[in-house]
Amino acid sequence: MNDFLNEAMNLFEYTRSLRRDFHCHPEIGFREVRTASVVARELSALGLEVTKGIAETGVIALLEGGRPGPVVMLRFDMDALPITEETGAEYASEIPGVMHACGHDAHTAVGLTVARMLHNYRDQLAGTIKFVFQPAEEGLGGAERMVKEGVLQNPTPAVALGLHVWNEKPLGWVGIGSGPVMAAGEVFDIRISGKGGHGAIPQLAVDPVAAAAQVISALQTIVSRNVAPLDTAVVSACSIHGGDAFNVIPPHVDIKGTIRTFKPETREMVIRRFYEIIDSVSAAMGCKAEREVHLMTPAVINDKAIAAKVLKAARELLPAATIDTEDKTMGSEDMAYFLREVPGCFFFVGSANAETGKNAPHHHPKFDIDEDVLPKAAALMASAAVECLNT
Repeated sequence: MNDFLNEAMNLFEYTRSLRRDFHCHPEIGFREVRTASVVARELSALGLEVTKGIAETGVIALLEGGRPGPVVMLRFDMDALPITEETGAEYASEIPGVMHACGHDAHTAVGLTVARMLHNYRDQLAGTIKFVFQPAEEGLGGAERMVKEGVLQNPTPAVALGLHVWNEKPLGWVGIGSGPVMAAGEVFDIRISGKGGHGAIPQLAVDPVAAAAQVISALQTIVSRNVAPLDTAVVSACSIHGGDAFNVIPPHVDIKGTIRTFKPETREMVIRRFYEIIDSVSAAMGCKAEREVHLMTPAVINDKAIAAKVLKAARELLPAATIDTEDKTMGSEDMAYFLREVPGCFFFVGSANAETGKNAPHHHPKFDIDEDVLPKAAALMASAAVECLNT
C-alpha cells in the first residue's frame, strides 16, 4: 500500500492542477456541466466505461479488475456553493458569487487521481471499482436523486466509500469512525402571522416580531431540557425576516433554520417538540403559525466492519498520522443516502494549516486547504478500496 502513497506523490502536480482548475471554475448543484465534462474526459482517457447525465450532471465509470470479485463504489462530490470568494488565491473563483468553499474541488481531483492509480493496478484487482462523481451535494438532493436513477444498479456495489477533506482538523489527522459520524439534517421554515400596525400604537396590532423572539428563545429549550444530556441535537434558527420600516409592525415574520440529530428517536422527539412550542408560544402571543420541516439528509452511519478495513489501510499507509476513531460532527452529508442502501465508510482527512492561514471553516468565503492533503487523501482512498476488494 505504500506504493499508493508514492504514486500519489508522483501524481501530485496532476491532482493539484485539476483541483485548481475546478476551483477557478466552480459550478453549483445540478449545473456542474464543465466539471462533469472534465471528469468524463479524464476517465475516458483511461479507457474506462463512462456513463454521463445521471441526475443531470453525474458521471459514473467502471474499472474492471483482472480477476472476479465484489464491486466497490467510490463516491466524489463535485458542486460548489453560492458564496463570493475572499481568499485572494491565484486560483480563486472566476465565477462571481460562486466558490468551492467546502472542498469538493479537491474531492473531484482526488477521485480522478484514484482512477489513474487503480487503473495502473487493474490486473491485480479482484473485482470492480465503480467511480461515482455526484452533483448537488450541498442540500440539493444529488445523492438521493442518483439512487432513484439507478446508480446502485448494474452493477450493484457491495461496499461504498467516500471521503471529505476536513478543515476542522490539521494536516496529518484522519477521522475514521464507526456508526453515526455525521448528523441527520432538517431544514425548517416558519411563518408567524399577526396584525400589522404603527410601531407607536402597538395595542392596535398583534406583533409577530415579539412572538418570533419568544419562539426562537423557547426553541432553545428543546436541546437543553428535552434532549437527554448524554444524547446530541442542534436546533438553530439561522434566518429571520420581518418588516422593512423602523416604525411599522409587520403582518408576519419568517424564520428559517436547521435541526440536526443522530438517533431516529431523538429526531422524532425534537420535531414533535418543535411543532408544539411554535404553535403554543405563537398562540399565547396572539399570533398564528405555519411551520414545515423538510428532511435534507439522514445521518451518515458507517458500517463497523468496513470502517475497520479503512482503519487498517490508514494505519499501514500513514503510520505517522493522528487517527481518530471517535470524531463525530453535527454537519450533514448526503453520502448518507448511499450508506443507507450499501454498507460502507465515509472518512475525513485533515486539510487545515494555521501557519499558512489555510484554516478557515467550511462554507466560509476564505475557505482554502493545504494542498499537501491531496496525495494523502488519494492514496488512502485507493488503499481502502483495495483492502475492501481483497477482504
